[in-house]
Amino acid sequence: MPTSEHVLVVDDDPAVRGLIVEYLSTHGYEVTEAESGEAMRSAMTKALPDLVLLDINMPGEDGLTLARQLRARFDVGIIMVTGSGDVVDRVVGLEVGADDYVTKPFDPRELRARVRSVLRRLQTHSPENNGAAPSAGPRRRVPVGTCALDLDTHQLFAADGREIPITSMEFDLLQVFSEHPQQVLSRDRLLTLTRNREWEPFDRSIDIRIARLRKKIEDDAEHPQVIRTIRGAGYMFVAGRA
Repeated sequence: MPTSEHVLVVDDDPAVRGLIVEYLSTHGYEVTEAESGEAMRSAMTKALPDLVLLDINMPGEDGLTLARQLRARFDVGIIMVTGSGDVVDRVVGLEVGADDYVTKPFDPRELRARVRSVLRRLQTHSPENNGAAPSAGPRRRVPVGTCALDLDTHQLFAADGREIPITSMEFDLLQVFSEHPQQVLSRDRLLTLTRNREWEPFDRSIDIRIARLRKKIEDDAEHPQVIRTIRGAGYMFVAGRA
C-alpha cells in the first residue's frame, strides 16, 4: 500500500540516486534527492523528510559531517550508506547519531527493509502516534544515571533540565534497561526487547550505541557504573543513581 513517508536521498552519484529514487518511489514513498550538503539543506527548507539516506563518501562536506548537522537540528531518521570495506566509517556514523547503515553494493530489498525498520521505530516513538492525545497527567520520568528519561515524550534530560538529543534506538535501549534493572541482558535479549531482530546478536551496533549512551548518562563513561558490562554475558542496568 502507498505510504506517506518522505525519504531524502543524499548522494553525489546520480546513478545511485536514480536507483534508490526509482525503487522506493515504486513502493509508495515520497522521495527527493540531493547531490551535496548544500543541496540537502536547500531541500530540507522546502520539506522536512522523515528519513535521510546519507552517503558517507562525498566530496566537500562528507556524510559524517552532514549526519552531525542533521542530528543536532532535526528529529529525522538517518541511514548511512557506506562502502563495503568502510568499517570505521560505519562505526563513526553510528557514534554521531545515525539510526542504521547499509553498505554498497546493496540489494534494494535490504535497503527498503532498513528504511521501513527505522521509520517504524520513529512512528512508534512519535507523541502523535495513533492519534493519541498527550497525557493530561504528570509525565513518566525515570532516572537513568545522571539524567532522566521521559517515557511519554521520548526525551532525555540532564540534571539541569537541558534536553540531550537521543536517537530512536537509544531511547529503545534506555527504556528496556529501565524496565529490567539489575538484570543481565545479552545482546540477543536486547535485540528482542527492542524489536530489532533484523540485526545480528553479535553486531557491534549494540556496543556502539551503549558506548554512546554512557557518554550521555554516566559521570565517567570510561568507568561506567550505570550500564555495566558483564563479561561474556551482556549488560546490566543499575538503577537509582540519578
